[in-house]
Parts: sequence; structure tokens; C-alpha cells
Amino acid sequence: MEYPLSEEHRMFRETMQRFVDEEMIPFELETCEGGQLKPEWRDKFHSRAKDLGIWKMEVPEEYGGVGADLMSLVIVWEQLGRTIAVPTRGLGGIMGPQVRAPLYELSEPMKEKYLYPVLDGKKTACFAQSEPDAGGDPGSMRTSAVRDGDKYVINGTKRWITDADEADFAQLLAVTDKDKGSRGGISLFLVDMDSPGVKITAKYDTMMGDQPCEIHFDNVEIPIEHRVGEEGEGFGLGQRFLAHGRLKHGARGVGTAQRCLDMMCTYAKQRETFGHKLSDRQAIQWLITDTHVETQAGRLMVYNAADMASRGQLDRTDGFIQKMYADELGFRAADRCMQVHGGIGLTTDLPIEQFWRQARSFRITEGPTEIMKWVIARNILRNYD
Repeated sequence: MEYPLSEEHRMFRETMQRFVDEEMIPFELETCEGGQLKPEWRDKFHSRAKDLGIWKMEVPEEYGGVGADLMSLVIVWEQLGRTIAVPTRGLGGIMGPQVRAPLYELSEPMKEKYLYPVLDGKKTACFAQSEPDAGGDPGSMRTSAVRDGDKYVINGTKRWITDADEADFAQLLAVTDKDKGSRGGISLFLVDMDSPGVKITAKYDTMMGDQPCEIHFDNVEIPIEHRVGEEGEGFGLGQRFLAHGRLKHGARGVGTAQRCLDMMCTYAKQRETFGHKLSDRQAIQWLITDTHVETQAGRLMVYNAADMASRGQLDRTDGFIQKMYADELGFRAADRCMQVHGGIGLTTDLPIEQFWRQARSFRITEGPTEIMKWVIARNILRNYD
């Protein structure tokens, strides 16, 4: 069962698969430390990314990038999902600077200040949406931005913000009109992290190895020029970034599932218990069959979503469906792989436990499974009104 990729995409996938198989997987247990790529491996992977043509793949051509289509990006994300050689956090930056979509909406003077330095690797940004009481529900957001003449005054707290401790500025979502809710009352701002009143108040060690932060904003004043787009457009601008991220989630979930399936099959054909190979055991065969079938289905979903998105036809429901399914798939596959391997699967001698931890976290980040299901059900039922 194979999605009908173009010849160019098939060849590209084979190239990426060889790169991961030959240059990443054999060394994956030694490339990272503390949730980050070791400098020597970062430099090597960056060099190879440029050789392979995946450096700045997500950056439009007019800004010096590859401007790759979504299907090519999904292929890369899927293949990188097969290895723990790069950390989950931003895929380790292996494809170059992480540029979030709203930065391309800036005026030319603001691009000079923020976009171009990010593209050149001189500045980094974080995306600040989640709050202590507003994770999957942006309508409950409390951080406010109050207009005061030619500036805004920001107050509030953001939590679970990845890369905040290393960022030069934040892309911040804040309430500008509490009566309009998320669809018209939230705006997007750029806030320098060294601004008076900005303080990182906590870091959280997670099972993924990263450290998302809590940021407090106390009467932080920013010029009106630091608002991205018009007032009330922030939720839509933020969703453009999150929609992209959900495709990345889906592709990585499929890649993780495929690697775990490969490991399950290899080990089951080698390991003997009570005089028989594990591969002869029906219980193990069913784990393998279920994982194979679900991985095929997940890949078809993700590839189809990428194709629809590239044609501007991917609605929010389908984007949620592929993210939800692939996240759950990656976790089930990692859990089954661990079960098949038994005790050795629990150790750090194999990548399975890290796949398990990453896959478990994906069921929460950028939209928990339960929120996905709620939105999907709501949209399905609307068609029956």
C-alpha cells in the first residue's frame, strides 16, 4: 500500500532514507546531550543538510531558502522521525533556522529587525501562546495587551514556552479585546526578551529532555509597530504556525512507528524463548500486524494531508485528524516495540525508551488528543445540523 508520490518525491525519499540509515541511526545514541545536539554533531549534520539540499527547506526562495513543497517537508520530517539522533526540540535545527510563518507578515523595517537576523542565525524566537490556565483553550487566555497611545502595555504569564530561555524575542499572543474571544480579541506581538518587565520565572524539566519555560510580563511596553497584522488577527496568524507544526507531528509519528516496527520485526526473528522464535508467537505476530496496518494508514493520512494543504484544500478537521492519529500511532508503536524487546527495551542501550518518551509527549503538545477529538466531533456534527 503506497501513496502515489511523484518520481521526484520517491527519489528524494530514498535519498533521505539512506542518509538516516547510514549517517544517523548508527550513531544516534551518542549525538545528543541534555536534549541538545553535541556541537561536533550539530556542525556535521548542518554540513550534510546543505549537501542534501534540505538546509532552509522551509524558507521561501525570495528569502534565500529552498521554498520546498509540503510533501518534500513531510518526507524529511518522517525520515528524521525514525531516529533519536536529533532531539525533538525543533528537530535540532538540522534544517537551519526555525522561522515561524508570522515573521513573513512584517513590514520591511520590522523584517530588518527580526526576520532577517533569524534567517542569518543571529537571532532566535519563541512562540508564546500557552498559559497556566489556557493551554488547549486559547479563549481562556488572560495575558493582556492594552493600547496606550502609540504603544501597548502587556501583563500576564505564559507557560510551557519552548526555547524561551534562549530566545532573543517572543512571538506573543495576548488579549486586546476580551469581549470578542479568540476569533477577534487576540493579537500577535513581537516582544524582545530583554525588555524591562520580561522575566523567566520557571523552567520545567520534562521526560523529553527539554526545558519549556514560564515567562512573566509585568507592564511591558512595546511600540505599536511590534503588533503583527491588525488587532484581533493574532489567533489566525498563530494557527498558521500551529497548522504547520501539526503536519510535522503527523510525519514524525509515522516515522517513529516505522522505525519501531522495523526493530520489532528484526528482534522477533532473532530472539528465542522456550525453543521458538518470538516471530512464531501469535501474540507477537498480532503486535506486528497491528503496527504495520496502522503505520500504513497513518502514512496515507499524513501524505494526503500534505497534498491537500499544498493545494489550499486542507481544512482544520483533516489537519487535526492526521495529527491525532499519528501521535497515537507513534506511542502505540513505541509501547509495543518496548513490550516485544522486554527488559532490554527499557534500557538506554536502545532508542526505544526515548521514542516512547517523545511519543508520549506528542499526545499532549500542540494540541492534546482529547482536544483534537472534541474539535473533530464538533465539526462532524455540524454537518448534520
